[in-house]
Amino acid sequence: MATKLAEATGSPAYTTKVTAMKKRLDSQIPDSLRLPREIVDTAPLDVTGVPATTGLLTEKELAITALDATAVCEKIASGQLTAVETVTAFGKRAIIAHQLVHCLTDIFLEEGIARAQELDEYYKREGKVIGPLHGLPISIKDHVPLKGRWASAGFLATVEVSKDDCLMTSILRELGAVFYVKTNQPQSIMHLETHSMYGRTLNPWNTSLTPGGSSGGEGALIAMRGSCIGVGTDIGGSIRGPAANSGIYGMRPSSKTLPMKDYLAYQFGADGVIASTGPMCSSARDIDLFISKVLAAKPAQIDVSLVPLVWDIPQSFPKKLRVGIMEHDGVVLPHPPTLRALAAAKAKLTASGLVEVVDYKPFKHDLGYDIVRELYFEDGAKVVRDLLKEAGEDILPLTEWVISPPHTKDHDATSLRALRKQRDDYKDDYSDHWNESGCDVVLCPPFPGTANPHDTAKYWAYTAIWNILDYPGIVFPSGLKLEPSLDVMEARSSFFSDADKFNHELCMLLFPIPENRIELATDDAQKMVGAPVSFQLVARRFNDCVLVAAQKLIEGILTE
Repeated sequence: MATKLAEATGSPAYTTKVTAMKKRLDSQIPDSLRLPREIVDTAPLDVTGVPATTGLLTEKELAITALDATAVCEKIASGQLTAVETVTAFGKRAIIAHQLVHCLTDIFLEEGIARAQELDEYYKREGKVIGPLHGLPISIKDHVPLKGRWASAGFLATVEVSKDDCLMTSILRELGAVFYVKTNQPQSIMHLETHSMYGRTLNPWNTSLTPGGSSGGEGALIAMRGSCIGVGTDIGGSIRGPAANSGIYGMRPSSKTLPMKDYLAYQFGADGVIASTGPMCSSARDIDLFISKVLAAKPAQIDVSLVPLVWDIPQSFPKKLRVGIMEHDGVVLPHPPTLRALAAAKAKLTASGLVEVVDYKPFKHDLGYDIVRELYFEDGAKVVRDLLKEAGEDILPLTEWVISPPHTKDHDATSLRALRKQRDDYKDDYSDHWNESGCDVVLCPPFPGTANPHDTAKYWAYTAIWNILDYPGIVFPSGLKLEPSLDVMEARSSFFSDADKFNHELCMLLFPIPENRIELATDDAQKMVGAPVSFQLVARRFNDCVLVAAQKLIEGILTE
């Protein structure tokens, strides 16, 4: 399926400013790390292996960038690695990755190396690390402020150089982390796609597909091993979607547990759905590392809006873990690779005898999705259109889609109270449903398929439903990839919903039909090859520690 991709455009003034921004970003690429044009132009669909073939990274740098964040911290603390060589390795690989998948918005490797030198000098002088994240390179999403670095809230009108760190980056600095790049996000920060004034980010496993959004720059960078851990945000799937598409790990914690104080936003006071911030990383144990160290800094003593969550991962469960398997949400049937992975997981978990497996029936996910979509833009999206107009920025298709009626309405106080009452009633009813199921956690899809073609992600409910409920979720790789010879689409004549029909028709264009198991139905089916298949695991609100422990147990069973 040939798709004409929309470009970010605008008025002459917009074009002038954006051209300057792109030149600034390009100028931050050192000549010594600039890829020859022929490497970029002839890159395969799967570019994850390209950095290792460029000759720009040493064998030691390749080994360093293969480590997860936990291993990096351990090796620096034991003196096996220095902060300088670690930051240099990930920084060089990040810059190479950017030239292949367009994942960055600001590059400041020299600044990161200078900080790493200070840390190494401290280690040499004191014989110990400055904090538990000493020398760990951490990538940061564009709208998360870092002092002296570029940031935006998803529109040209909001672009600025941050005067100070936000609370999150301030804590990470104090823990010893080193910053070196910032990552791309979409216009409005409200797409399961990543396309901004800086350009469009591509999926490293298959560049004809999206890495997801809105933390898609983070997901792509980590999949390219240009970072082992980064900071993302999630109000509808913006950590979990990109983690799924890029085959990495990501957690959306219960909201108001990790600090978001001074993050750039454009709908101040809109708390119908609460955003969350959390780690995106290359291993499950890095989730524990990140959250435990941030919470140990007691951010709730500074940000009074936070709940002081006690972080204590259980080493065992008092009874056999009850795992619900939700194959679909009753609204949109996932594509074949997702169903294949869930069926295999269900069989293996059941056979293990280590957990109790039950079928989990979704509860009115169509209603929950309708409510959450209406809550996203309570002013009828006036602020979005005003910000676009202010900078002469044209609206992108997925921004137009997400703010369009019937879900987006300009509410007055009375109708807004009624909407929030509907939300709260839904949360109460869903809680009753979950309690009746007896599940500790639910394993389900993170999206109605694997990474999809650009500009087609129009169904968020597999993640957004948990946002309205404020249930924490972890996305992790299944270890499987989309394979056209296995993932055959069966024709259907009836559908759960219009969204289900759209998803099915998209799937029919991209997958072989049964009679064409050997010869693919279209050339575009081949373009889907290699997309990672991921799982989402969800628990009740504030059961974040149970969720992390359950994920470890479940992944251990599935990878035996």
